[in-house]
Amino acid sequence: MSVLTLAIIIAFIAGYLCIALESVTHINKAAIALLMMVACWTLFMVNPGEFLPDYSGEALYAQVNHLLQLHLGDTATTLFFLMGAMTIVEVVDQNGGFNFVRNALKTTHKRRLLWSIAFMTFFLSAILDNLTTTIVMIMVLHKLVNDRADRLIYASAVVLAANSGGAFSPIGDVTTIMLWNASVITAAGVIMEIFIPSLVSMVLPVFILQYMLHGSLQQPTLAASDDDENELTGRERKFIFFLGVGGLMFVPIFKHLTHLPPYVGILMVLGLLWLTSEMFYAHLPRQKRGDHMQKRVSNLLSRIDMGTILFFLGILMAVACLEEVGVLTVMGQWLNDVSGGNHYLVTGAIGVISSIVDNVPLVAGCMGMYPLAPTGDMAVDGIFWQLLAYCAGVGGSMLIIGSAAGVVVMGLEKVTFGWYMRRITPIAFVGYIAGIVCYWALRTFIF
Repeated sequence: MSVLTLAIIIAFIAGYLCIALESVTHINKAAIALLMMVACWTLFMVNPGEFLPDYSGEALYAQVNHLLQLHLGDTATTLFFLMGAMTIVEVVDQNGGFNFVRNALKTTHKRRLLWSIAFMTFFLSAILDNLTTTIVMIMVLHKLVNDRADRLIYASAVVLAANSGGAFSPIGDVTTIMLWNASVITAAGVIMEIFIPSLVSMVLPVFILQYMLHGSLQQPTLAASDDDENELTGRERKFIFFLGVGGLMFVPIFKHLTHLPPYVGILMVLGLLWLTSEMFYAHLPRQKRGDHMQKRVSNLLSRIDMGTILFFLGILMAVACLEEVGVLTVMGQWLNDVSGGNHYLVTGAIGVISSIVDNVPLVAGCMGMYPLAPTGDMAVDGIFWQLLAYCAGVGGSMLIIGSAAGVVVMGLEKVTFGWYMRRITPIAFVGYIAGIVCYWALRTFIF
């Protein structure tokens, strides 16, 4: 390993530690992530020819710019998807779309609500994706839980359930979409064999989490936007809800039909929701229109958490730099060597690593490093590929920054890295290992 590569790794680790210690330093994680990204790529540019030996002179710098544009384009698809989804959910929320969902889930029994939220998140994340599902469920939680300490427990359950639910579905997580598109897993195969391990990885931690909740649930005071006065009609609220959430569910179908990236579908849904809400407001009595200006999409865009967006930008672009210098590939090869080719150990370790760095480049590295075989563990729906889908998805639950769902909750609920690591990481690890053991039992004795 060269000195320059080591310097890039040190810059990434230093930035990562500052993000992890946000509750101690009181420095916003987005600022650290952006500086970490700049530091990694600046070090890369000290001697780019070391990493791109086939280029020199102006062609070398042109190739670096090309790589940056490629990675920024890939990152932008995630960011636009996130911004679109957050805006859609905010529109639905501010216009009372979640009110009847809140009423359907309303209960004073804390543990009953925990299980309801967990199972709803688990299955929704398989239909939508874990990122969108997390945003929707956090907004619902704001309607149901007033106490912040309790809401942190519920939000943690959402992270666990969203990542577990996304792992058994070919469209539930970015990594499963990658594996499915590469034809190393099939939809029927991953659902049939990963569903039970994913369910176990969610149920066991939630079973433990329920003992952190005590007493009865105090219902939050209704905000002005929840009041019937100056609101859209009940039919219009439900229409906005079904258009928004139903539109999010339609995005995977839109991608399948058009072969366009998911963010295009998200922007289509946002445009339709924007148009519909404007039409509803246009038919309000003139004296009421002013009361609803703050609920229009053009104004709600300012409520989007740009800190979370910029944090995503910094993290994903910094990881892209690690990918370009070959660190992730070397790490994968090292894991394969020290494990003696044991696929349970390799994928299990990859899952743990995915809680530290983004699972997308890890899975991409594995797909490039391990060729598809006609038979055996590396064949289509083989043990390696299905375990990779499970471990890369569920493993991200072990740290709050290990998954898109966790990062969203970190931004929306202001969950600190230290709190999550002390309270949730051990529980998530137990569920993660239990799912792997469950998969081993299924493959050994049933399939």
